[in-house]
Amino acid sequence: MGLKRGYIHIYTGNGKGKTTAALGLGLRATGAGLKVYMIQFMKSGEYSELKAIKQIKNFTMIQFGRKSFVSKKNPDKVDIELAQRGLIHAKEILRKREYDVVILDEINVAIDFNLISLKDVLKLLKEKPEDVEMVLTGRYAPTELIEQADLVSEILEIKHPYANGASARRGIDF
Repeated sequence: MGLKRGYIHIYTGNGKGKTTAALGLGLRATGAGLKVYMIQFMKSGEYSELKAIKQIKNFTMIQFGRKSFVSKKNPDKVDIELAQRGLIHAKEILRKREYDVVILDEINVAIDFNLISLKDVLKLLKEKPEDVEMVLTGRYAPTELIEQADLVSEILEIKHPYANGASARRGIDF
């Protein structure tokens, strides 16, 4: 089983649901017998989705980030190093050719925060095996990535409870 042709997806925008959309695609893929690998950039911790994925056959997730906030204007060297390691890991996963779907969660933000270079991500897309589906998530997707993608969805925030002071809820927001 596998894909004859894998597409490049980008889920971007300021609205909630980019990671959730990628997870949904991954869930659908595992249901069809495909193997999924998700790399989360700039994230660390026992998010509810990580707990759920541990129970799903053929769905692997790894995180390259810290629990602390990343400064866009002055990122810590540790955050840069973790993001770089995440990108290197993505290259290794693609090279091994063991997964049908590879999700790079929050990679667009990692580029925007200058933790990894756009040039390196564009190179990664060019090296993507033909039969691997790849999903890149996060706000601020650069135009150059959008041009390389086969499918781009922009998720817009129209209304959100956070604007009224609501707190994040376990199982819904994290």
